[in-house]
Amino acid sequence: MRTTSVGVIRIATKGPGDVSGLLSMIGSGAIDPASILAILGKTEGNGGVNDFTREYAVAALCTALAPQLGLSPQEVEQRIAFVMSGGTEGVLSPHITVFTRRDVLQRPAGMSGKRLSIGMAHTRDFLPEELGRSAQITETANAVRAAMEDAGIADPADIHFVQIKCPLLTSDRVEAANARGNTTVTTSAYSSMAYSRGASALGVAVALGEIAPDLRNEDVLRRYDLFSKVASTSSGIELMHNVIIVLGNAISSTSEFEIGHAVMSDAIDAAAVLAALESVGLGAAPQATTGRELVNIFAKAEASPDGSVRGFRHTMLEDTDISSTRHARAAVGGLIAGLAGSGAVYVSGGAEHQGPAGGGPIAVIAKVSN
Repeated sequence: MRTTSVGVIRIATKGPGDVSGLLSMIGSGAIDPASILAILGKTEGNGGVNDFTREYAVAALCTALAPQLGLSPQEVEQRIAFVMSGGTEGVLSPHITVFTRRDVLQRPAGMSGKRLSIGMAHTRDFLPEELGRSAQITETANAVRAAMEDAGIADPADIHFVQIKCPLLTSDRVEAANARGNTTVTTSAYSSMAYSRGASALGVAVALGEIAPDLRNEDVLRRYDLFSKVASTSSGIELMHNVIIVLGNAISSTSEFEIGHAVMSDAIDAAAVLAALESVGLGAAPQATTGRELVNIFAKAEASPDGSVRGFRHTMLEDTDISSTRHARAAVGGLIAGLAGSGAVYVSGGAEHQGPAGGGPIAVIAKVSN
């Protein structure tokens, strides 16, 4: 059995192109660039179709890491999984979370229980007409299984968060499909983000056995009773395939970290946030748990599609000035930040088929000193 050690470091950023914190960590020896497997980040863009802070952040990171690894920036992007989520509304703070992994000979004597493990996989590139449809669901499910194998996790119950970066449609991509005599699931670039996120999340649910695999194209964004409790999907213009990062706990890991999760039933579900913290032995801020330290929280947020939260009307879907995903990130980000004691948390908007409608999964990583 392969034995690995996984590291997690959260680094504040001054802007989407700021790599100074990462380079400082590399310079001090705190991070071995050769061990970096994935980088998740929050950037201060609008999170929409034209949010180029995501692509800018990835380009800056690849350029900075290229000489460290002796690779071209393009080769760095192929080697490391980059997932940038745009939008740091409200008290959310821009940052990146760096995940490292290295092989070790064996588990230290006295270490008990399962520890944090990470796996990565990619789908093939999709055709524009495949986004938001069964092809994306099936290919994503296959890639999730491959990422689980890469993480050394066989039991779906040990999976606590599956982060996916997925594509969206542009006018050029829609036209390319039309030129082949095919139609896309939508001609709206903004709507395509939701379709791609939703199909990707359903792929996670299929891979983990949360739902049956016999899905139809028509189920995406319609059957909201079908969802994954651990999927987190984020769409962007910078790719045409899905990047999958599986996070869970494995007996083969010697990591200092553990991960747990819960599911928020709606945007004000503080009890679920506390349950996620408690799943890794933490409580609400200020955390003073002996031998435990909060590293980061990862969550999904969306405006409830029925227009209400616990019987009261909300206006997030009716505001023509600000998109509902920005409202949702700000609301859920504020709730989580208050309970975590930090605004540097990863809250991504648009939770289609990611948790129940209006809610979403929330995962917590803690450092364990014993």
